[in-house]
Amino acid sequence: MSKTAATPPLAADPSRWKALVFIALAQLMVVLDATIVNIALPSAQTDLGISDGNRQWVITAYALAFGGLLLFGGRIADKWGRKNAFVVGLIGFALASALGGAANGEAMMLGARALQGAFGALLAPAALSLLAVMFTDAKERAKAFGIYGAIAGGGGAVGLILGGFLTEYLNWRWTFFVNIPFAIVAAVGAWLVVREPAGGRNRAPLDVPGVALSTLGLVALVYGFTRAESAGWSDATTVGMFIASAVLLSAFVYTESKVKSPLLPLRVLLERNRGGVYLSLGLAVIAMFGLFLFLTYYLQVVKGFSPVKTGFAFLPMIAGMITGSTQIGARLMTRVAPRLLMGPGFLLAATGMLLLTQLEVGSSYPALILPAQLLLGLGMGTAFMPAMSLATHGVNPADAGVASAMVNTSQQVGGAIGTALLNTIAASATTAYLTDHAAEASAGGAAAKLVQAQAMVEGYSSAIWWAVGILAASSAIALTLINTGRPGAGGPVASGAGSGAAAGAGEAELRVPVIAH
Repeated sequence: MSKTAATPPLAADPSRWKALVFIALAQLMVVLDATIVNIALPSAQTDLGISDGNRQWVITAYALAFGGLLLFGGRIADKWGRKNAFVVGLIGFALASALGGAANGEAMMLGARALQGAFGALLAPAALSLLAVMFTDAKERAKAFGIYGAIAGGGGAVGLILGGFLTEYLNWRWTFFVNIPFAIVAAVGAWLVVREPAGGRNRAPLDVPGVALSTLGLVALVYGFTRAESAGWSDATTVGMFIASAVLLSAFVYTESKVKSPLLPLRVLLERNRGGVYLSLGLAVIAMFGLFLFLTYYLQVVKGFSPVKTGFAFLPMIAGMITGSTQIGARLMTRVAPRLLMGPGFLLAATGMLLLTQLEVGSSYPALILPAQLLLGLGMGTAFMPAMSLATHGVNPADAGVASAMVNTSQQVGGAIGTALLNTIAASATTAYLTDHAAEASAGGAAAKLVQAQAMVEGYSSAIWWAVGILAASSAIALTLINTGRPGAGGPVASGAGSGAAAGAGEAELRVPVIAH
């Protein structure tokens, strides 16, 4: 097929902006679910009789299924068609959410969370890859990914607000039921308006060994970090999970280099611009997840905020992300190289994080936390927008689903690492502070409570210092690895080594002359 023949239906699809509404709604639902359940967990644990030892599985069951099945979900979207995968993912996610909201015990809740993760792993890459193939004009693509990036970055904070409201004023079960109307509207809308470009499916046979190795390897990795948070880094099972993950993922890479139709073509991963996005984005998410965790605990435990007040306290960050993504990133994406948005964006976020290292028990929200959140939101929004766009730019249309899945995989693994790593650092610093102030801590009364609060804050600020360094590393990686120029300034991004003549010909048909996802 010639480039001329393929371009018009892509560029002139009259329903693409309507489709964006439903794709964005689905993405918001998935991102919300990552944080909304956290606030509802204490109430759900009490009602369902979940033990303290098992409560983490309400979060872990979702993370393992979602993180482990993302690559598989991305390839299924490439084979079935992204629209089909998107609608099935939405319906499945809604049914799993209904199951979770109606849970009458621990087993039913954990099963529902695992099902949510599995359908989320189908839905998330399908949503992103639909954007990648429907928006091909440089300026339109910038606007579309600006909206998507704002939702991807700020949705987690919105989840804290919604989770607090639903838990405090209704019931924890509504943190699950709220997904159902989201999913129904998005599924019906997508079925009516999404028109996937023809010829973009991957008809190759499924790489079963690749599916098994990647799923088991990612599950072992996510579980290893999740277990490290509670059992410690030297725990035998934790170490065993990390070793198993390294072996399985190494075997996966070797398999993908040998099989005829790989689950994850290495050309998708090894092209330096996409590789730079996956790495820098994954690191940035480590810092972001750590911040959500510590700031939530600081506001609720140290400052005594209610769940609803805590959620609203994150509004400046959401506003910053939306502004950075839609007003800075989207407007400049077609004018400057993506590294000149991502690098400074991550540095601006690191500056906001740096302010938060000054946290004290009596810190003022307006004077310290609010400006820090604004800087963090502006920086992350500015960086996320070109990152989300660049991660699927220039790939063979038949690989768009699995390339999109890699974005979600880097974020999911980054989130698991961030929660475990930074929580461990914070706990160690808190313990050290209590040891140094043992006499005051054992005195009892108000003095002991103050020492406990100071110890927690010392732990948070120590972990946030690490987050500052991680964001600085994200900036350095973006500036170093990502070398593609301003959209439209030159040829399209190369598809990566080993793509072959046939793949290259396929890419030429649908490739966007911009650096996008």
